[in-house]
Amino acid sequence: MTRRSLLVLSGGHPFDADGFAGLLGSLGGWEVTHLSHPAAEAAVAAGAAADADALLFYDMAGYTFADGTVTARPPDPRFVAALEARFASGRGAVLMHHALAAWGAWPGWSEIAGGRFLYQPGLLRGQAHSDSGYRHDVAYTAEVVADHPVTAGVPAYFDLVDELYLAPVFEAEVIPLVRARHDFAASGFYSAAHAVAGRMFDNSGWDHPRGSNLVGWARQHGPARIVYLQPGDGPPAYASAPLRRLLANALDWTAQNERVTA
Repeated sequence: MTRRSLLVLSGGHPFDADGFAGLLGSLGGWEVTHLSHPAAEAAVAAGAAADADALLFYDMAGYTFADGTVTARPPDPRFVAALEARFASGRGAVLMHHALAAWGAWPGWSEIAGGRFLYQPGLLRGQAHSDSGYRHDVAYTAEVVADHPVTAGVPAYFDLVDELYLAPVFEAEVIPLVRARHDFAASGFYSAAHAVAGRMFDNSGWDHPRGSNLVGWARQHGPARIVYLQPGDGPPAYASAPLRRLLANALDWTAQNERVTA
């Protein structure tokens, strides 16, 4: 039986390489090609994503962090064109965890993802937003809220220990799949801009509107299916059987090209 091809993009954010490799190894049935930035951007621009059956973004490209500041740049136009050509063909993608923060200088990325994690206060869809919030090692219960191919075989409730984000989600435009039973209020998160400035785990003087508890969703980008899974910060999440099932289902579902239905 021919194995399907899976292209994985990483880089731009640290992660536990062994744990992530274990997660990929648990999927089964895929011939995995794993590319890291900056080589990943060049490879996709040259056509690496065109024929992959499935595409997984576990990257946070487009930033330079130095001396307490962050600078964002847009991707190579050929990278953008290659992704849009893939999506126009009906081949989708899965985005995981910090991929929500990628490409801060490319507005189109948030339209693909269905939301945006902001490292600095800025504009999103023409509206001003605070920088986003983060909190590591949160013990929470995830709740499946949709009968959907991505959630098939996943327990209705499962426990995770992982990083959570307080960030804008275009909730009215996505199909909710998984919610976190957690209070998404600024008092329980830390400022991303403070972290960039070297003040980790600090929310002094920072404010953010109460946010969505949605941590997994599906959406349509043209004829292509997109899934975002917010869990996936480190080894406890990588080893989670329900998360592994969600990811496997998401890759299967986005590799198809029938239009999303609620």
